[in-house]
Amino acid sequence: MIIQQFYDKGLAHASYAVIRTGKMILIDPARDPLPYYSLAAQHNADIVGVIETHPHADFVSSHLEIHQVTDAVIYCSKLTGATYPHETFDDGDVIQLNDVKLKAINTPGHSPDSICILLVDEEGKETAVFTGDTLFVGDVGRPDLRESVGNITAKKEELAKQMYLSTRHKLMTLPKNVIVYPAHGPGSLCGKNMSADLQSTIGREIQENYALQLMDEATFIKTLTADQPFVPKYFGYDVELNKAGAPKFQQSIDNIVKFEADILLQEEIAIIDSRPKTLFSAGHIQGAINLQDGDKFETWLGSILQPDEKFYLIAADDATADLLVKKAAKIGYEANIMAIQLSPQNTSENLQNLDLEDFKAHPENYTIIDVRNSNEVNEGKIFKQAISIPLPELRERIDEIPVDKPIVVHCAAGYRSAAATSIIAGSISEIPVYDLGEVVTKFSPTQPSPEGRASDHTRKVSPAGGDLEGAK
Repeated sequence: MIIQQFYDKGLAHASYAVIRTGKMILIDPARDPLPYYSLAAQHNADIVGVIETHPHADFVSSHLEIHQVTDAVIYCSKLTGATYPHETFDDGDVIQLNDVKLKAINTPGHSPDSICILLVDEEGKETAVFTGDTLFVGDVGRPDLRESVGNITAKKEELAKQMYLSTRHKLMTLPKNVIVYPAHGPGSLCGKNMSADLQSTIGREIQENYALQLMDEATFIKTLTADQPFVPKYFGYDVELNKAGAPKFQQSIDNIVKFEADILLQEEIAIIDSRPKTLFSAGHIQGAINLQDGDKFETWLGSILQPDEKFYLIAADDATADLLVKKAAKIGYEANIMAIQLSPQNTSENLQNLDLEDFKAHPENYTIIDVRNSNEVNEGKIFKQAISIPLPELRERIDEIPVDKPIVVHCAAGYRSAAATSIIAGSISEIPVYDLGEVVTKFSPTQPSPEGRASDHTRKVSPAGGDLEGAK
């Protein structure tokens, strides 16, 4: 038997293939199906099934495309309300992979329709469990993503209660040596405390995972619902898209038009300029947003733009354009790209450099905008007088920024502040807007207020904001 993990660092997403005597089952596959086809060919295996642990919020799955190409059966919980061809897979159901069994375990908590898959090997031994977004290494799935989307909606407190029961009555009762294979790793926005490890055991999680420690239900609910990271704009859209099934990956991205010369851009359509900050600052199209190519490009694209918002994509070269289109497709945003423009020449706007010495000597002469996430700000402000507006909310809250002084923008390491500076400068023209950039790391944060500190039950192993700066 072969268990192969595929890991997408950009979305911190793990998917799996289980192969036994020429047959393959996939679990939570990513948007691009080619790696799974390649593995099947390598082992001369037929893809016979795809299991969806739940309708994912943070990425688009290729389950429907794989079914259409290979005739593999798609399995999911009956609670999913899936509109694609499928067979239900719930408590008591078993998929026989020759002499290996995959058993469904209903584990609501992250979502009402979440399942885990218990692997029973050829000797009848419970060997591994694929936990989807229910159990991670060091964490459990956040319970606040299904309050308004999906076939079944539920308040976060109710889902947290279900997570308490799922972990205590279902997962923690498994043998301690059962290997845990989660759907996400550090940096994912589906949890708040994930370890850098991409697999674990039930025994280790019972010993080390804060959410599996001895506590009553009320304490668990309070702990789990506190300090969760922000919710990107695309999450609800992806839940619904995965519930129906996405269009084929390659066909979808092949429809995008690419230009190597300046084109006439429609007004009121967003422009995403992915070039490095130095090139963008030296010259860009008025109103463009400097969302640089980086590890978290797709997350910030889906946090800044609405799921139905059309945009132009500007890239430095052809290879970067192709890569970013694939990243956009991972969250279902490729259909929103109006056109791609390579190295534009009509770049009349530029950004000025900050006089750092003057800023250090007279910070009171500037309006400082902190675009870090709320949980980061709660851990301590870098500048006491800064106005906090998280990057995902910035376009909607521009009017809150005073225009009586020059503006300095900062985040934690420089990636988000470049995007934020471009957004503010594109909307406010009467005063200079400066990006503090990477220099922010030279400043020491102030101490958080007592109410701003993280819960004692939450070990900040992988704070969502810090891992999402998007650096290359």
